[in-house]
Amino acid sequence: MFDHVSLGVTDLDRSAAVYDAVLAPLGHVRLFTGQRGVTWGPEGFLGEAPFAILALGPDARPSPGLHLAFTAPTRDAVDRFHAAALAHGGQDDGPPGIRERYDPGYYAAFVLDPDGHRLEAVLHEPL
Repeated sequence: MFDHVSLGVTDLDRSAAVYDAVLAPLGHVRLFTGQRGVTWGPEGFLGEAPFAILALGPDARPSPGLHLAFTAPTRDAVDRFHAAALAHGGQDDGPPGIRERYDPGYYAAFVLDPDGHRLEAVLHEPL
């Protein structure tokens, strides 16, 4: 459904460090770094990057209710996503674990980035 997503951030360098850390366990690498933004996607990806942050300065505000869920390849990747977020300035919003209320095979972790955007890494395990 989506081609790409971008978020406005208050501090590009600080946020880029967080996203470098949390996206690596999910198999994504930094594709581009510029004065106004940073992008990520699968290594070797060509074209419009699937995910970007844009420098909007101190007036950037998270969108109320915004929630981005990134696909994780393994439980370990979900765990490393969560640990990396906490180690790089993110806040816990739900530790790694099964979310029965969604699905018995829904293994996920939730964090808030430095600007308050709600992020999730999720693995849909076969039942």
